[in-house]
Amino acid sequence: MEIARRSSAPLLLLLLLAFLYSLLLQRPVFAARKAYVVYLGEHSRGSGSVSSWEASKRATESHYELLGSVLEEEKVQDAIFYSYTHNVNGFAAYLEEQEALKISTYPGVVSVFPNRGYKLHTTRSWEFLGLERDGRVPKQSPWRKARFGEDTIIANLDSGVWPEAQSFKDDGLGPIPSKWKGICQNDFDESFSCNRKLIGARYFNKGYEALVGPLNATFKSPRDYDGHGTHTLSTAGGGFVPSANIFGYGNGTAKGGSPRARVAAYKVCWPQVNGSECFDADILAAFDAAIRDGVDVISVSLGGDPVGYFQDGLAIGSFHAVKKGITVVSSAGNSGPKLATVSNLSPWMFTVGASTMDRQFPSFIVFDDKRIKGESLSPKGLPGKRLYPLISSAEAKLVNASARQARLCYLGSLDRSKVKGKIVVCLRGITARVEKGEAVHQAGGIGMVLANDVDDGNEIVADAHVLPATHITYSDGLTLFSYLRSTKSPLGHVTRPKTKLGAKPAPFMAAFSSKGPNTITPEILKPDVTAPGVSVLAAYSGAVGPTGLVFDGRRVAFNAESGTSMSCPHISGVAGLLKTLHPDWSPAAIKSAIMTTARTRDNMKEPMLNSSFNEATPFGYGSGHVRPNRAMDPGLVYDMTTTDYLGFLCSLGYTTAQLAMFNGEPYACPSTPLHISDLNYPSITIPDLQSSTKVARVVKNVGPPGTYAVRVVEPRGVSVTVSPASLTFEKVGEEKRFQVTVGIKEGKTDGGGYVFGGLVWSDGKHDVRSPLVVKRSGSS
Repeated sequence: MEIARRSSAPLLLLLLLAFLYSLLLQRPVFAARKAYVVYLGEHSRGSGSVSSWEASKRATESHYELLGSVLEEEKVQDAIFYSYTHNVNGFAAYLEEQEALKISTYPGVVSVFPNRGYKLHTTRSWEFLGLERDGRVPKQSPWRKARFGEDTIIANLDSGVWPEAQSFKDDGLGPIPSKWKGICQNDFDESFSCNRKLIGARYFNKGYEALVGPLNATFKSPRDYDGHGTHTLSTAGGGFVPSANIFGYGNGTAKGGSPRARVAAYKVCWPQVNGSECFDADILAAFDAAIRDGVDVISVSLGGDPVGYFQDGLAIGSFHAVKKGITVVSSAGNSGPKLATVSNLSPWMFTVGASTMDRQFPSFIVFDDKRIKGESLSPKGLPGKRLYPLISSAEAKLVNASARQARLCYLGSLDRSKVKGKIVVCLRGITARVEKGEAVHQAGGIGMVLANDVDDGNEIVADAHVLPATHITYSDGLTLFSYLRSTKSPLGHVTRPKTKLGAKPAPFMAAFSSKGPNTITPEILKPDVTAPGVSVLAAYSGAVGPTGLVFDGRRVAFNAESGTSMSCPHISGVAGLLKTLHPDWSPAAIKSAIMTTARTRDNMKEPMLNSSFNEATPFGYGSGHVRPNRAMDPGLVYDMTTTDYLGFLCSLGYTTAQLAMFNGEPYACPSTPLHISDLNYPSITIPDLQSSTKVARVVKNVGPPGTYAVRVVEPRGVSVTVSPASLTFEKVGEEKRFQVTVGIKEGKTDGGGYVFGGLVWSDGKHDVRSPLVVKRSGSS
């Protein structure tokens, strides 16, 4: 796969040079120490009349006192660079490893972990979600009933926001909701302003600074110099913008998932260093602030390698948010198509994979008697209709470049004497897709064809290339390479892209989308759901070109990007709609509504496929591809509370003492531990089936009275029975329990690994679907 992030833009390069120069002038006080997070659980405020300011002051003092038991008194003030004082209790500080180990043994300390780094989940490249093709909203649309998410507050933890973007205009919006307690942090950037749409913005950089050293004032702003944060926030909650397009492609009315929602930006991600852009200390500070500020949904398009839940800043911060009734949506990651690559694994987080939509930007490579369809957002095609010389990048290798570098079209790997005036065929992978086109351009080439490798299969991405170019599938690439090898003077032509709607099959899973199984708790299926994440058109930063590369001086108001970073805010927007329509629903109920109404078939009424056009599985799409209108009326939901999540953690071996601190109030693990598979999750996963096992679930009625009957699709070689087989509900809020018995069918000993099925509760109007994932004990 290509790198997860593009190269930084010119302005970012200047910023990086500025702070690198500052490192030569000043070294951190605690250069010999590393940054750690000391996590103490949740603040227990008690029932007294102490003001929030006084409570925060006392919490900070307690943090200094705790650290003072390890460090000399005069060093404590300089060592702590964050004190979490609102909901999250803890601090971030410079510590030596032995000091961190010592503090971790103290009573009252839940965990101590390094200031770990995370990546934004974009591969660097809109979905209508209820809009008509011409951008109009049908009069009977459920979106109108949900008031387009009006007055729901969606927060985005990302690389900030470009406040001047048209998606954040506040035309027609009323006063800022009274529950909002946040700020517009523009102390070092007076040009940055908020309004009744973009109601707040903050930045958090001390965890980043702990790694790279002192930062200058240009890093003290929530402004987006990268484009990622603006894109994701406008996808989740951007307002209606007519005539949105990139270079004329995809023209229509853009809108976010909750177009009337209020939005707030929390900048936690910065120029990449050592492969990371966002750090635990900053992420926890942002969660702590967002919870206090009064947000309803938190969208988090980033992630890192899976670790234990109490060592994971995202898992910790999201638990405290969910406990306060805030839905937290996260991206699954871009490490597919390999199995067991999904991140953001805690059951209280809503984890989203990426799939395609039925819009394409076709651009053809014409050669011999063939016309192969690729995709592109190149501003133009090659002049006229005449054919131009074609060459494989491997045949255009510069003498001092490796064969691999040339095949992948690294910058500086191509021989100008062989490339000039030709269309170059490059292989996808490692370097950014758009950077390969620049490599061709620098060598004098006039066009590029980007061919997938076997892992990327049929997933093609429309990028804003710097020259006429198109991106083709693996199988089409084989055809083209065969022509090049068998023809003495190959010729071809790349056409200008067009916008096409109604593409089939769609959706199918993106190759880059990370897949299950869950490597921390395999009994919890991840990802939870999938949403559009390929060539998504949304608002963009005015500080960077559409490719994000240093050489790109172009500027666009909207850009097409790809990644689970792009699919995540689609779900955040839908969650905002549901919060407006059903303000009494818990985060678990909102998640359940979206999961159980998702679809697993494409627009050809066939099972969803992966990028190789083989049948996809729940390890790719979770419960399926989101259907926002269905989610507004799911019929039944699988609800959960904080107590359920604490019981889940008990079953993993966390102690009563740890969980009482984590919870911020007294808690005791149940005398009979919960079996992890019995967590009331909307999906069912049994990763170690012996001969037979039973799994329990509880569903809550959120629709009219009625009777639901169950249908089961058994996984191959597995028997499934559900008791009772029907459930009758007489009122809203009524709950009913059922049990699923799963066993190995007699004589079915063939094969190993996971098998997939599902169960559906239906009253004739609502279909409440749950994937069923099973692996026999001992199978690989």
